[in-house]
Amino acid sequence: MKTAGANLAASAAFRAARDFLLQTGDPVAAHAGFRWPELHQFNWARDWFDVVAAEHGDRCALVVCAPDGDVEADFASLARRSDQLAAWMQQQGMQRGERVLVLMRNSIALYEVLLAGIKLGLVLIPSYVTISAAECADRVQRGGIKHLIAEAALLERLAQLPPLHCRIVAQGTAPGWLSLDDSRHAPFTYDPGEPTLAHDLLFGYFTSGTTSLPKLALHTHTSYPVGHLSGMYWNGVTPGSVHLNVSNPGWAKHAWSSFFVPWNAQSTIVVLDAAEIRPQFILDVLQRRAVNSCCAPTTVWRMLQQHGMGARPAALRQLNSAGEPLQPVLFDAIKQAWGLEVRDGYGQSEATCLVGNAPGLPIKIGAMGLPMPGYQVVLLDQSGALVAGEGEGEVCLDLRQGKPCGLMHGYDEQTTNKRGVVDGAFYHTGDFAKRDADGYITFIGRIDDVFKSFDYRISPFELERVMLAHPAIVELAIVPSPDPLGLVVPKAFICTHPDWYPGEETALDIARWMCEHLPPEFRIRRICFVETLPKTASGKVRRAELRDKEGKRGLPIAALDDEYLVDELLAQN
Repeated sequence: MKTAGANLAASAAFRAARDFLLQTGDPVAAHAGFRWPELHQFNWARDWFDVVAAEHGDRCALVVCAPDGDVEADFASLARRSDQLAAWMQQQGMQRGERVLVLMRNSIALYEVLLAGIKLGLVLIPSYVTISAAECADRVQRGGIKHLIAEAALLERLAQLPPLHCRIVAQGTAPGWLSLDDSRHAPFTYDPGEPTLAHDLLFGYFTSGTTSLPKLALHTHTSYPVGHLSGMYWNGVTPGSVHLNVSNPGWAKHAWSSFFVPWNAQSTIVVLDAAEIRPQFILDVLQRRAVNSCCAPTTVWRMLQQHGMGARPAALRQLNSAGEPLQPVLFDAIKQAWGLEVRDGYGQSEATCLVGNAPGLPIKIGAMGLPMPGYQVVLLDQSGALVAGEGEGEVCLDLRQGKPCGLMHGYDEQTTNKRGVVDGAFYHTGDFAKRDADGYITFIGRIDDVFKSFDYRISPFELERVMLAHPAIVELAIVPSPDPLGLVVPKAFICTHPDWYPGEETALDIARWMCEHLPPEFRIRRICFVETLPKTASGKVRRAELRDKEGKRGLPIAALDDEYLVDELLAQN
């Protein structure tokens, strides 16, 4: 048994590409001059993380913050412990290329497992710990899972899974399960086997599944580790800085900004471990851990703003948002509270950060920003033709000069029959956007969500962005509702602020407000107040569920008991 040394040529090539982004302050120059490193063999855990550990072993690499206290680990201890865990995994018969479903919360152990899995060449498929028994069985079957590592609290839920080679409980013991704790008796050397090839599979992430069963997007030893150099640049993390990303394991964004992004930059990662992430807990962590940069989804920023943000944490310098576009009203509120601008960014489980507001780039409120270094982002119209200059179209990646490093290997064929995502010349994101004269790209919506009413194209997202400026509206989703004249009309499902009663008076106030802020052809015609909106486990609104429900109503359509017709309200008042 031996432990592999670093591939120094690969390490140097990766470092050179990284340093170019860290040292190039002009976003335009960074995009023009950046080139992905050409790597034929690369194992990020051995060729980068272990190299960093050798250089700065006693530097804090990871802080896990919980309500009952924080725990820390430095680079050297994580490198050594992941070697030991890799040796133990080999003893259990876990081999290169085999798929491992990882159901673990934020913990030091999770990061040790991920690093060890990378070193061995396992294919890691993280998922969220709130997964249901049916979801887990589906992932095991369709994802070709051979091994499972899970929290002890999940074992009863996972009792009826199909046969697996290894079932490992993350802490403690359980009948029929191996215990991760036993790995602490293993040696600190493992057999690295054959060199890791750049195109070998490494990570798999099940997409959110807002319109269909989740698909498994597969990434390689370069598409995520190296591809996340774009996310490092967008987040603005630097060597020695402290970065908090509010995301749970199991989502691609966790691999983005709670794993590769900060460690690519040799930063300290701060993560949260709590059954429920409350606003005050986040604010306390930002302050006591002297966090320099923070990335969170729009829902978290809205939660903080409604809670009351207080004074800006002293060390905080960079704010980022991803997942769903940041509304201008929320952008303004955060800037007013803390004096910092939230820099929006855009990517997918299938790719790393594609478009963003990089540090130093003037922000246009509501825009996602400019294409990130390493990506040639284009818009295609409905006929498939390139949109030149200003215009609207589907966000695509131009592959004619080569595939960008951060784009996925592809979808696992067992999890989808979807075709046409890559047509040879372009990768299609399925998202609709517009580009202005300066090249800034603004999200309009998923292509499946956009609809026509009275021959006008309606973007639910653009309408929602305007409507969120009304003080009664905390959250909403807009979908098409059948109409005898317009074919369909916009209907809003609205969650109201506690100070506003969800009844006719509030509906009338919203209707009158729309008359002042929206042209007639884009106004919402039906309002329905709801306590919550249907969402995926990652927090994205399932508009498809609402849209399907409305579509089944058919014609002629009468107002429901919980529905307010805007035109009638205005006519009667």
